[in-house]
Amino acid sequence: MTILFIGDIVGSLGREAVKKILPKLRKQHSPDLVIANAENLAHGKGVTADTLQEMRAAGIDYFTGGNHIFAKKGFEQLLTGDNSVLLRPANYPPSTPGAGEKMIAINQNNILLINLMGRVFFREHLDCPFRAFDAILKKYEGEKFAAVIVDFHAEATSEKNAFRFYADGRAGAIIGTHTHIPTADERVSKNGTAYITDVGAVMARDSVLGVQRDIIIKNFLTQIPQTHEFPTAGIAEFNAVLITLDAQTGKAAGIKRIYKTVTVAE
Repeated sequence: MTILFIGDIVGSLGREAVKKILPKLRKQHSPDLVIANAENLAHGKGVTADTLQEMRAAGIDYFTGGNHIFAKKGFEQLLTGDNSVLLRPANYPPSTPGAGEKMIAINQNNILLINLMGRVFFREHLDCPFRAFDAILKKYEGEKFAAVIVDFHAEATSEKNAFRFYADGRAGAIIGTHTHIPTADERVSKNGTAYITDVGAVMARDSVLGVQRDIIIKNFLTQIPQTHEFPTAGIAEFNAVLITLDAQTGKAAGIKRIYKTVTVAE
């Protein structure tokens, strides 16, 4: 099985980049499943029904989230229901709308997709993502699935790395998201877990994490919070990973970084 995991898609420019690049990747690699982090989908923060449908039409099957996934009105409807294709981190309080895991049927196999969020440097008071992972595996203990894929949405590289050792051999892939900057540490452990600290993002290349660079520079110079604006045209970078999994064992055979650029017109 091959899984294509796309990093945080930022705003309209990110969505346009996906529409230009993803069809070619689907034709080239024929992935069995395409997943993307959607927490920045709608103008850089949150997700709407229209932006979610736009990305589904572009070829993305399922979406994970993070701390910004609740930013837009109507998130409850997108996160709930048996047919929802959008996850939020599983270690939010139980009363939070939506689910943090999803059993996905592809071909003759089931994939357990889990969305977790780190706690280091975040303001949210969340349950332990390590224990949340254990609880989810226990919940599905009697069910048959080919592999486990985890989006670990976190700020600190140390927390992500600690989790990869904690879940080593129990997840087929652990994909770090949130920081928008891709790391060069993709690997497959001897126990068959594919890992990368951060997959990166789909965003304006000449920006600061997808935000117009002058705004962020002014923020640093003045220490006065600025309203974030997101470029709508220019060169976009597209970051993703292609993961190869053994459907019989649930172990990863490989992980490959994908980096593309494309020009998005006004």
